[in-house]
Amino acid sequence: REVAAQRPGTSEVRRQHRFDQGGLERYLCRCLPGFPQQPAGALSVRQYSSGQSNPTFYLQKGGQAYVLRKKPHGPLLPKAHKVDREYRVQKALFSAGFPVPEPLLYCSDVSVIGTEFYVMQHVQGRIFRDASLPEVGPAERSALYLAMIETLAQLHSFDLRSLGLQGYGRGPGYCRRQVSTWKRQYDAAAHTDIPAMNELAEWLANNLPADDDKETLIHGDFRIDNIIFHPTEARVLAVLDWELSTTGHPLTDLAYAIQFYFWPTSLNVLENPSFEELISVYCRCRGISTTIPNLNFFLALSYFKMAGISQGVYARYLIGNASAENSHEFAKMVKPLAEKGLELSKRLSFSNMQHSTSGELFYQSRKGQEMLLKVKQFMKQHVYPAEKEIAEYYAKHGNTEERWKKPPVLERLKEMAKAEGLWNLFLPAVSGLSQLDYALIAEETGKRFFAPEIFNCQAPDTGNMEVLHMYGTEEQKKEWLEPLLEGKISSCFCMTEPDVASSDATNMQCSIERDGNSYVINGKKWWSSGKLKINHNTMIIVPMDTPGVRLIRPLSVFGYMDEIHGGHFEVHFNDVRVPVSNIILGEGRGFEIAQGRLGPGRIHHCMRSIGAAETALEILCQRAAQRETFGKKLYHHEVIAHWIAECRLSIEQARLLTLKTASKIDTLGNRKARKEIAMTKVVVPRAVLKVIDCAIQVCGGAGVSQDFPLASMFAYIRTLRVADGPDEVHLSTIARWELLDQSKKLTAKI
Repeated sequence: REVAAQRPGTSEVRRQHRFDQGGLERYLCRCLPGFPQQPAGALSVRQYSSGQSNPTFYLQKGGQAYVLRKKPHGPLLPKAHKVDREYRVQKALFSAGFPVPEPLLYCSDVSVIGTEFYVMQHVQGRIFRDASLPEVGPAERSALYLAMIETLAQLHSFDLRSLGLQGYGRGPGYCRRQVSTWKRQYDAAAHTDIPAMNELAEWLANNLPADDDKETLIHGDFRIDNIIFHPTEARVLAVLDWELSTTGHPLTDLAYAIQFYFWPTSLNVLENPSFEELISVYCRCRGISTTIPNLNFFLALSYFKMAGISQGVYARYLIGNASAENSHEFAKMVKPLAEKGLELSKRLSFSNMQHSTSGELFYQSRKGQEMLLKVKQFMKQHVYPAEKEIAEYYAKHGNTEERWKKPPVLERLKEMAKAEGLWNLFLPAVSGLSQLDYALIAEETGKRFFAPEIFNCQAPDTGNMEVLHMYGTEEQKKEWLEPLLEGKISSCFCMTEPDVASSDATNMQCSIERDGNSYVINGKKWWSSGKLKINHNTMIIVPMDTPGVRLIRPLSVFGYMDEIHGGHFEVHFNDVRVPVSNIILGEGRGFEIAQGRLGPGRIHHCMRSIGAAETALEILCQRAAQRETFGKKLYHHEVIAHWIAECRLSIEQARLLTLKTASKIDTLGNRKARKEIAMTKVVVPRAVLKVIDCAIQVCGGAGVSQDFPLASMFAYIRTLRVADGPDEVHLSTIARWELLDQSKKLTAKI
């Protein structure tokens, strides 16, 4: 009872909606399988404060949670509040694998609680009541909305016969009936005359779409506050409130879901995602053209419907059976909604004017564009001029312990970047940037090997910060994540082992065992970038000064020590004891975390690598313009000209794939972008290596010397084909997903 009383979004059952809770409990004990039988009288009931139509209640007994929806008491508008239809459609959709709460029981016996009702499984997750989603960052907001639209497209793709819902609607003419229904509902509930409603109803009746015979299962009230999202992921767990569901034209749902882009100014218009993005994702998922005829009709109908609903809510307030606590406020919404619908009816073109693709396939948000410009200016003014000083520092201290320290100029640049807000740009929750935004910024920082460090966007810290942000406890975040984000400490990542083929995580030999309030770690790791501990089962934080942690030796990469990023070490763990509180997420969940860590972070290397390719091509072109052989400039030799052209082709292709992958991560999440991530990790290093190799060839002996950065760039990029997972593993992954995609196409045709 105490837990139920704390249920967010609920209150005590309001007076006008009270019913016999004892009678309900006795009925559920008899009729609902799995309902706790004892103790009697222990059922706790809370009413959800949201919902404008059918009252909804949170039930709890014996650790089991349920949701109950019922008809309101008292006189009702005609053909409204059909809870039996809600139960029927949810039953069909749940069986088909569509995200709805599992419907458990329907009761038509009004003697139990006074009205018909049904009970469904309680789904734990996030519900956003404000359409502008102020509590999340832009990247997550975009992902949530795009997940919503993808779910809508999935709903509209169902075959009515396969769902067993033949005859669920009234057949062709849905739009015509909608205009008539909502005009009739409005007239029955109207408390004052609103000319705009009459004018809008007349326009809609005279401009019905030619394809008003479509029969698709539609929700009827599809909006973001009727959706339960996963607690931490941009994934739809359940679509709620099926009272208005029927069969009809699917674009009525789409227009209703995105009408907020044209809402009166009292509601903030979203900057991300754009109106065009939502339309594009919906059409792509359904395999239809993005050119939608009569969009003005469907948007105008949405506003007409909203005005009718608002009038009905206020009418129920006047007679005392409204479900919502704020139902008295809806009277003042009717007129502006009708006027906005009338305005939209006259528009022939729809575009969110805050966004412009400018002919680009992928484009940044306004904040992303501003941040990219600031990074470019910072690179030009401060980073490029510091390159010589940093090179001189490592040349001077190359054989001393000082090489493992940061050059003073690097520390100064980091403070400057932090002061200008160019800090932690890789993490959407902190920067407010999408992965697509960051991809173009990372390319810019990748033009100099040391630059990511300046913006606190260097590996492995970025991946480790992602892990702690996504999976760390509040205590772990405070102790480790906060100082990492502030740049006060650096981190390492230990995964690969010297004695086994580590591309197969099941080969790992390093052990971790629970001993009281500690874990004891034994084993060897190498290529410990930067030096954190992981095996295929469990991931845990190990402070570097823990007894038993031994740095055996630094490892060179093609002879380079990579001092600027802390090097790569062989590390031995001999009876290393760390507190149980240092474990991340839980025992046996290391692989799960690794997959999460290797989401956006998996293509950060690729993003930066494209910047390195641009630098290599710039060197190639400059050298080709400066040097002559056989009486003419190098670029006049056809083979060199072709190399330049091929390099440009490779860079552009690699960038497009990287941007596509970043965009898919933003819109559909890491799991849906797995094939693209694998393709990017194969294509980009190959393409960049090709460009660097051509540049080395054109530079001749100088290309493999310390006079140019090409040799170290080649070593770094070549390593990615191993460090980011062997090409062969990625190719197997790509093949597996491609075969799965092809089998789905074949099944769809059959």
